[in-house]
Amino acid sequence: MIKLHDKEFKPYLKEAEIQKAIKRVAEEIAVDFKDEVPIFVGVLNGAFMFIADLLKHYPYPSEVSFVKLASYRGLTSTGIVETLLEVPEHIEGRSVIIVEDIIDTGRTLKELVHLFSNTNVKEFKVASLFYKHEVYNGEYPIDYVGLEIPNKFIVGYGLDYNEQGRNLRDVYQLNHTNMINIVLFGKPGAGKGTQAAFLKSEYNLKHISTGDVFRYNIKNKTSLGKLAQEYMDNGDLVPDEVTIKMLRDEVEKNPEAKGFIFDGFPRTVAQAEALDNFLETKDMQINATIALDANDEILIERLLARGKESGRADDQDEEKIRNRFEEYNQKTAPLRSFYEAQGKFFSVDGIGEIEEITERLRKVIKTLEITD
Repeated sequence: MIKLHDKEFKPYLKEAEIQKAIKRVAEEIAVDFKDEVPIFVGVLNGAFMFIADLLKHYPYPSEVSFVKLASYRGLTSTGIVETLLEVPEHIEGRSVIIVEDIIDTGRTLKELVHLFSNTNVKEFKVASLFYKHEVYNGEYPIDYVGLEIPNKFIVGYGLDYNEQGRNLRDVYQLNHTNMINIVLFGKPGAGKGTQAAFLKSEYNLKHISTGDVFRYNIKNKTSLGKLAQEYMDNGDLVPDEVTIKMLRDEVEKNPEAKGFIFDGFPRTVAQAEALDNFLETKDMQINATIALDANDEILIERLLARGKESGRADDQDEEKIRNRFEEYNQKTAPLRSFYEAQGKFFSVDGIGEIEEITERLRKVIKTLEITD
């Protein structure tokens, strides 16, 4: 077991197995290009070790160059890919082999294909050391594959976790520790705060309330808080991108947590997709979406009673309470369908004694298939 930053990784692939796969890829390329001098173009930073060993095994004359891309995930389903080092010059009329360390969703590969499609190369093919067939979108062919692997987060042999681990000779897989990530829904008065406190305590989860996170960032005038304040001062909605970055900071500040409770986000399907994409970059996922359901009339009585005690104006006006319920219904209906399609939506009766509701939540948690 090794530790990089806040994560532990366990052995997955030995160097000898990796070298055997690289030798086979080199031989396959040699069969196709033995009668010409191809240009191997490595994709930095991850492919530097792969391309070095690939060329050692390649038996015929060749040339080498590099491109560099930066990929940012978590905002849209396609991601954003920025070119940092352009396609090399003097490749017109030449055969090019693009050398990637790993291909998963295909976002970076799509940008590479576009880059080389705009050149006058004779032909280009793609070689990848690792290939996650489960998540690849299949848009473009991958001509040479070293090793097919499951959709697990790996480091070593050029691959990194926050820039650490690239120099490892073997490959390591993230060691999961039964992490539980929950989205908690509930109408005002349904007892979300009370039950979130239970989940936080019993399962060592970090409760992330979007409202609390916004207030913290604005009060402390962080860069994200200032940005959010600018949007609000102009009467604009704060973009999902800013909210996701705030959530990312909260997740990264709590590496000891066994999981997270997301409260107040997502509110739309687009936000749910953004949250999924962000968690994917951490090799995490939402395990369950739990809605505390309750009869509106009972909740109204509860809120009106709470309003008398707390003095909160929005809990003392029945019409305003019903409007809040209607807004909740409109926003959560699409989200329910989104998470039901993933098999992750659970409805829990939110009426009863606190301990009774807590026990219902325990039963949901027990049904989750959290694998190592």
